[in-house]
Amino acid sequence: MSALPVLYSFRRCPYAMRARLALAVSDQACELREVVLKNKPQGLLLASPKGTVPVLVLPGGQVLEQSLEIMLWALARHDPKGWLIPSHGNLQDMLALIAECDGPFKQALDRCKYPNRYPDADNGAERARAVAWFCVLEARFSSTQPYLFGSHPALADMAIAPFVRQFAGIDADWWAAQPWHRLRDWLDKWQASDLLASVMHKLPAWVDGTEGVAFPRSASLS
Repeated sequence: MSALPVLYSFRRCPYAMRARLALAVSDQACELREVVLKNKPQGLLLASPKGTVPVLVLPGGQVLEQSLEIMLWALARHDPKGWLIPSHGNLQDMLALIAECDGPFKQALDRCKYPNRYPDADNGAERARAVAWFCVLEARFSSTQPYLFGSHPALADMAIAPFVRQFAGIDADWWAAQPWHRLRDWLDKWQASDLLASVMHKLPAWVDGTEGVAFPRSASLS
C-alpha cells in the first residue's frame, strides 16, 4: 500500500475538482491516479465498487468516497486560507448551502446538461429551477461581500463553483446575458485563479500496476 494517500480522480468531474482544490490548498501530498470513467481501472473498483470519483484511499486503508468528505478531511489537517472559518456565518451554514447545490441544483443541472438521459424531464422547468437558485446565490454577494460567506473564499465557494461552472458551460451566450453580475464576476475570478489552474493540468490515464503522479505538483512520491 502506498505510503501516501491515493486519489482516484478525473479532472473534468466537478466532484473531483472540488476535492483536488482542497487537497492542493491544504498541501496534502498524495499519489494522483487519473482515471477514464468509460474504462475504469480495476484499482478504482477494488478501492470503491461504486466506481465514481473522487476516491481517496488513506495509507491505513480507510477509503473516503465522497468529495465533501475528502475536502473536510484535508482542511481538518491544514487550513491555511481559512476555508472552514468564513468571515460571515459558520461551517454548518456553508454545509447547508452546499447541500442545496448537491441536491436540487445538481438535479436541475443534470437534466439541463444531459437532456437525452432524462427524456421525461421538462427542460424549461429545470432551467427555471436552476435560475431561481442562481438568484439566491446572487443575493448573497455585495460590494463588501465578494464571496458566498464573506470577504474571503471559503469551503462553500470551492465546493459550489465547479457546478456553477458546469451549468454556465451549457450555453455560454445565455449565461453571459443573465442579470446576475456579481455571480458571474465570482465565477470568473475563480476560473482565473492560480489555484484552479494548479489542479487542472491534463494527465494521461492511470494504468493498473503503475505509479500515479505526485499531487500537488510541489509534492513528491519518494
